[in-house]
Amino acid sequence: MLHPTSSRLPLPSSLTALERTLVLGVVNVTPDSFSDGGEWFEPDAAIAHGYELLADGADLLDVGGESTRPGAVRVDETEELRRVLPVIEALAATGATVSVDTTRARVAERALEAGARVVNDVSGGLADPAMAQVVADSGAVFVAMHWRGHADVMDANARYDDVVLDVRDELAARVDALVGAGVDVRQLVLDPGLGFAKPGVDNWPLLANLDVLQSLGLPVLVGASRKRFLGHLLARPGVDPVPPTERDAATAALTTLCAAQGAWAVRVHDVRPSADAVRVVARWQDVRASRAAFSAPTGGALPGALPGAQQEGRPS
Repeated sequence: MLHPTSSRLPLPSSLTALERTLVLGVVNVTPDSFSDGGEWFEPDAAIAHGYELLADGADLLDVGGESTRPGAVRVDETEELRRVLPVIEALAATGATVSVDTTRARVAERALEAGARVVNDVSGGLADPAMAQVVADSGAVFVAMHWRGHADVMDANARYDDVVLDVRDELAARVDALVGAGVDVRQLVLDPGLGFAKPGVDNWPLLANLDVLQSLGLPVLVGASRKRFLGHLLARPGVDPVPPTERDAATAALTTLCAAQGAWAVRVHDVRPSADAVRVVARWQDVRASRAAFSAPTGGALPGALPGAQQEGRPS
């Protein structure tokens, strides 16, 4: 089912005022995430890291208290709440737009009460049947990712006839189910779920064909940052795959490509390179659009100041 886009998408104004791809900075409050587990585990460290990501250009922050790396063991709800709530409350109190990365409805509900504005659910609402009601009642933005099972079983479910069409169709079914449960379609953002129940080779067709997912008429978020398929791509003799923190340049390259394809947002660990990349793409697209308008048969003078010349507080 196709869902027409709407200019009335009820995202927070901080997520609609900028005509470019947004950058979602990752704040992992976990001891076991694949790329930075334990580094920001204490609340004070996680809050300080959130401030650093904002200073580096993040448009919003994604706070998660449970690792979803392949093979990860789940934490209980009480522990997940203990990890994320103080961080969300502190960051939201400063005016930051905060997302909670969770598959649990109760965690989402408490996080929204603490000031989060976005729920980023890697299960797309499948892991907890109560999630749709929480989202519908709150009016929060809901990122629904393509998912085929929790971290301990997802690799066993990585079988596709055509990964692009299969992911599109499964996401469309999720949208229909969520809307049928009372969620406003204008609340929804889709995520192809790179690395989740997808072997390395299956991630590249999804990245190269974002337009197929965008054909569903909803914003698309891409989370490629430091994923293992990049580690294998960059492998060198004796180092296969390269460590997660050595995948940031490749992540920024993908941010550039996704922004050029019109992705709504990218989710990244190292914010500065991707924040710069989306601004470069926005300026490049502005110039192309202005030149195309100037070259059109109707004519018209090329404006003295190109659209988007004011780069959000940075010199042109």
